Amino acid sequence: MTSTVPPVAELLAPSHWRTVDCISDLHLQASEPATFEAWQRFMAETPADAIFILGDLFEVWVGDDAVDAEPAGFDAACVQVMRDAALRRPVFFMHGNRDFLVGHSCLDACGVGLLDDPTVLQFAGQRWLLSHGDALCLDDVDYLKFRAVVRSPQWQREFLAKPLAERQQIARSIRSQSEDRKRSGAVYADVDTAAARAWLQAAQAPVLVHGHTHRPAEHDLGDSLQRWVLSDWDLAATPPRGEVLRLSASGMQRLAVDGSGYL
Repeated sequence: MTSTVPPVAELLAPSHWRTVDCISDLHLQASEPATFEAWQRFMAETPADAIFILGDLFEVWVGDDAVDAEPAGFDAACVQVMRDAALRRPVFFMHGNRDFLVGHSCLDACGVGLLDDPTVLQFAGQRWLLSHGDALCLDDVDYLKFRAVVRSPQWQREFLAKPLAERQQIARSIRSQSEDRKRSGAVYADVDTAAARAWLQAAQAPVLVHGHTHRPAEHDLGDSLQRWVLSDWDLAATPPRGEVLRLSASGMQRLAVDGSGYL
């Protein structure tokens, strides 16, 4: 499958920023409290000047109205963490393949900025290309067809018009299918190198930072181009997984998060 380079948004960091934290693929859900608690501590305690959440913060999101329907529920607790964090420093959110229905009403209420995918962050004298990464997995043909459908405004209007209970049931069904695929040992597609290079060249950026694949690594793409992959989070795993990628004028630093507290 081939890929066209999408429009690239740009965000110019204020001159006083010294460090920026990037995270993704936390897949927050009520059944995994250790991950939620580690994220809550990170959002409260990081010394970074800004936080960038690059998709799949939530395992599932069926509409912003779920928060109002259950004001004491898990989604509402997550929203409160983001709201509190955004009072201390800028927080930005990019849609992933699990939480693409997080809407403006939720983010505006939290004071969180919505990022286009992809976005170039101009920071610390460099251009950093930020993406969730799913659109670059060109070999995952079935998913990309699904993505094209569910990202359309018409599909989203029709889905969000359904009763909340029906949307939640649909989400449970999709998650069940996903878990069945994992248990089957299916091999998931990785980011296509040629597509990643094309995106970087179009963005005039040397480094792509993304999540989605759950394969944290640094890839040399040639011609001084790099691809840095964020870790997913699962603080109940053995060993626990949780990582922040910190950007600064001196480069990129991976910082581990564990169940005992902040980094």
